[in-house]
Amino acid sequence: RHSLTKMDASMLITYGSLIGMAAAPIWLGSHRSLGQKVVESMTTKDAWMFPFVGSGVLFGLYMLFKIFHKDYINMLLSAYFLLFGILALAGTLRPTLAHLLPKSLDKDDKDNTNNNKPYGFCFTPFWQKQGEPFDLRFDAVDLLSLIISAVIGAWYVYTKHWVANNILGLAFSVQGIALLSLGSYKIGCILLSGLFFYDIFWVFGTEVMVSVARNFDAPVKLLFPKDVFADVYQFSMLGLGDIVIPGIFIALLLRFDYQEGQVKDNKKPSSFPRPYFLATFGAYVAGLVTTMVVMLYFQAAQPALLYLVPAFMSVSFLT
Repeated sequence: RHSLTKMDASMLITYGSLIGMAAAPIWLGSHRSLGQKVVESMTTKDAWMFPFVGSGVLFGLYMLFKIFHKDYINMLLSAYFLLFGILALAGTLRPTLAHLLPKSLDKDDKDNTNNNKPYGFCFTPFWQKQGEPFDLRFDAVDLLSLIISAVIGAWYVYTKHWVANNILGLAFSVQGIALLSLGSYKIGCILLSGLFFYDIFWVFGTEVMVSVARNFDAPVKLLFPKDVFADVYQFSMLGLGDIVIPGIFIALLLRFDYQEGQVKDNKKPSSFPRPYFLATFGAYVAGLVTTMVVMLYFQAAQPALLYLVPAFMSVSFLT
């Protein structure tokens, strides 16, 4: 066993960076969820089924990597995740670019006095003979966001650089937390309880999750070099599921804080107390620190949800 007293500076940088990269999209995505008009809401049935569906997908990927060469599998999966990664990154960049660029370029700006008409096109898919056609509208801010995202996507494809991987992964996380909703606190508890046992089984009970994580070459995990000063990098990793799943639960509690502020002030609050959000967010960070310490001590992969779920669920109960 590795002595914690021998933790060197490079490992502190590595784990500190992973913790920071995990916490940032939860904070940003949770606050962006407050302004979302339409979100995908999970039902109780979805929450019960999620660990079983996830297990099927995970084991299916494991068998594919066993049967076929991993390069072919990664080629197909990378193309799929790259497309959605570029769209996620464009959606993540857009609010920042809209704030920095002239308001006349932003179609969503309510104070736009230049009558800037957005670009767009309308078409009916060949498989849809009836119903309303698909109408896509965009402006200069959308185009710039998409161009920047496509450049980063091309950088990832041609170099597989870990920084490009992390940029796309962080964008996935922010958009997932902002757009997905658990629907209720009860649904969140059901989902997290199921995934608590899911994570323990597939990490401690089998080699499946660790094997898939190591062979799956797509921006679905955050990477950071174990030694940033080494000539050849070896990476520590954190799956996006350990960010997005806790993140949508924490975002739910932020929305609850927001609604509580509305009720007390009888209006839309510009600032409001966030006791549930801050408590669970702090518990998440503490749970992630615990995960890293245990992983370093035992020198073995750890199911992060084993430490995360009890941390922020217990704090949410007690707050």
